Amino acid sequence: MKKSVSMAICLALLSMTAIAPGAAQGGDVIGITAEPTRPLEQPVPNERTAAAAKGANAFAFRLSAQLLSKAGNGNFVCSPFSVWMPLAALVNATAGEHRIKLLESIDAAGLSADDINRAASRMLYSLTNQGDAYYAKEYGVAHHDPLRIANAVFVDRSFTLKREFAKVFADYYRGSAMTVDFSAPEAVTTVNQWVSDHTEELIKEIIQSFSKDTAVAIANAIYFSDRWNWEFDPAETEADVFYAPGGESTAFYMVREGKTLDYYEDERVQAMPLAFTTNGGMLIILPRDGDATGLLSSMDEAYFKRILTGTQEMPGILKLPRFSIEGDIMDLKDTLIALGVNLFDDVAAPLTGGLIEEPLPMWASAAVQKAVIEVDEKGTTAAAVTVMAMEAGGMYIEPEELEPFEMICDKPFAFVLYGRTFDAGPQVLFTGVVNEP
Repeated sequence: MKKSVSMAICLALLSMTAIAPGAAQGGDVIGITAEPTRPLEQPVPNERTAAAAKGANAFAFRLSAQLLSKAGNGNFVCSPFSVWMPLAALVNATAGEHRIKLLESIDAAGLSADDINRAASRMLYSLTNQGDAYYAKEYGVAHHDPLRIANAVFVDRSFTLKREFAKVFADYYRGSAMTVDFSAPEAVTTVNQWVSDHTEELIKEIIQSFSKDTAVAIANAIYFSDRWNWEFDPAETEADVFYAPGGESTAFYMVREGKTLDYYEDERVQAMPLAFTTNGGMLIILPRDGDATGLLSSMDEAYFKRILTGTQEMPGILKLPRFSIEGDIMDLKDTLIALGVNLFDDVAAPLTGGLIEEPLPMWASAAVQKAVIEVDEKGTTAAAVTVMAMEAGGMYIEPEELEPFEMICDKPFAFVLYGRTFDAGPQVLFTGVVNEP
């Protein structure tokens, strides 16, 4: 059955079997899982979890490229991490060849479900600054966490969530579980309220309706809000022309000028990472040929790391337009299939037996995404949500030796918003293209 979904990343997982007759009516929510039984894993050197984290970045750029091939000349934003995390959790709901293929599709070939789970736990520890939070609590000092990541699974009252999945989901993904009645309209309200609560109301609605045959829905929400480590001076912001693909327009350019700006350039791009106050940053990438969509489409994990490690402190000036993007809903099903995600195989039904106790065939049937981002003089705010509904289916160089650069972003440019993890270093959270501020 076709679902009506909006304002989110959403994957619908469907089976051929309808909800059992006599399902209870109503829209009440009942918690069905305990608190996590283990702390998030503190990162120490581990080759296998590092491979999983590196694979998540590789998946991020492959997903972005596939989506950009359909995006046209408009602005673009997505959160690959918010797609990766539910797929990572669903590794635990697969077995045998189905698991092998799913791992390959998220660039984790040769790894185990345990490797993926531990990597996810370590990512959550690093990205949400749990180390700093512990010391802040210990010494009674203020602590700001710019990134919040939430996971939840909603289970229809007619079915029983598989205990093994619920435990892994809670322990490694900090996922909560609730019981709802998907045949009642209150289930839509419940899920949308969860989304709104976990995105500071930036995304208020994901689902417009559920099929009466829905058995399980998995949700992921990401909310990021942080200030620049070096804020732009609003008094220096100036209006000027922006050369968009569709013609000239007016943009408001924020200005940063200094003698020791982190800067990278090669034959293809100019680039500058802008650091946040707490963790991570946003890499601004200006292609020399003006084709930002083509640039991001060709980006991979290696080039991303090459830019970040190749920056040098140089004198120069950056002019960057303020921008705000509310992405359209993007259908992800064909994109994920093209990336090798095998959950949509209705014949093999790869999720059978992995999510609910009842032995009913389950597979993925639909996928859409929506994300939002706003960048101004003070910092950046961004959000994305994932819902999966299942029917029972560099080297230092002295600045004075270098000529000052000018990086004027008055034509299309790309961006990568990243946090930092022990395993992967910069971990890709959002990617995007600004074709017109």
